[in-house]
Amino acid sequence: MRLDEIRAALDRRLDPLSAAPLAVGFSGGGDSLFLLKATLDWARAQGRPVLALTVDHQLQPDSARWTAEAVAKAHALGAQARALAWTGDKPSAGLPAAARLARHALLAKAARDAGAKVLLLGHTASDLAEGAAMRAEGSSVSDPREWAPSPAWPEGRGIFLLRPLLSLSRAAIRGALADQGETWLDDPANVDLRYARARARAAGADEIPEIEASTLAPPTFAVDAAGAIRLPRNAAAAYLAAALLCAAGTARPPRGERLSRLVERLRSGEAFTATLAGARIEAGAEALICRDAGESARGGLAPLDLALGETGVWDGRWEVAAGEAPLAVTALKGRAASLSAGQRARLLMVPAAARPSLPLLLRHGAAPALAPLDGPDLAVEGEGRARLLVLDRFKAAIGLYDQESVT
Repeated sequence: MRLDEIRAALDRRLDPLSAAPLAVGFSGGGDSLFLLKATLDWARAQGRPVLALTVDHQLQPDSARWTAEAVAKAHALGAQARALAWTGDKPSAGLPAAARLARHALLAKAARDAGAKVLLLGHTASDLAEGAAMRAEGSSVSDPREWAPSPAWPEGRGIFLLRPLLSLSRAAIRGALADQGETWLDDPANVDLRYARARARAAGADEIPEIEASTLAPPTFAVDAAGAIRLPRNAAAAYLAAALLCAAGTARPPRGERLSRLVERLRSGEAFTATLAGARIEAGAEALICRDAGESARGGLAPLDLALGETGVWDGRWEVAAGEAPLAVTALKGRAASLSAGQRARLLMVPAAARPSLPLLLRHGAAPALAPLDGPDLAVEGEGRARLLVLDRFKAAIGLYDQESVT
């Protein structure tokens, strides 16, 4: 067993001075049981609490019992524990992907609510092997990385995923647990051949691919106070996709042919304006990427109403907290005339393409406020606060945050 590699990953990624809890996704299965025990061993020496989070997907008749048993096991091992549930209707198609998205959102929100910045997950070398086999059959599934921002948005803002078991096979983990006298849950979904991963597992996918570190250098970039991102025209496709995702505030980055065509147009030197994945791209000497205000016609930039003291995320780009009075957030598009003369003068400093999608903050009996122009704190003490999410999200997406201590 490569236990030293697990400890090295925890030492490398986690802040030894932090007292924040460590959240662990704990299903009760063998991989997550091994991870929880390893995390508890590390955390005890650091004096840090560990919170086990168990998601009941409500897809199996016995799921409530399994969840209760997992919570009890976590408590017995010395962890705090909380059960979460994916409620509501389930899709008839694409169930594994939908369950994964729901699970990430539930885990990320629970981790944030507990004050954790890092969520540990039990993906293994066997998951990498199965992913490679699935891609060979035409799947677009991506490999889990040791360290990555949470894919859930906006629930996962500020949360990073740590997967320290990627060098260990499932068989080795289960062998070690058996030697310790442990038992674990085997989810029936793992052998349900309707699903691609179960088929890859049943076929004996065990050729573990080499984990290649990224050789891409982070791009030069700038993010202004309005959340518009500037990139060089020759930025790598992965970084361009990240910029589109973050500037648009959406949850899924663009991929495939449309992204490839945009990369080709940028490399050609052509001056153009385009939209993709909720973002607007203006290509001149560099690429200016901002929110596409035209998305309001398709349900984007929807108004947000906040009650007294409530915090919410508007359009995936701004975290807004109401203070001592309710607050409404809407797009500036079509409402610039409501601004003061001073605000309209300052608005000229914002790229024209980014202006319509700026957040306009409305409070009863007070003048409208524009967070990028009026500062993060609104005009009167106690009336709220707005924080741009684009910069930190983009830095995380391109790998500039690689450990807990700098997040």
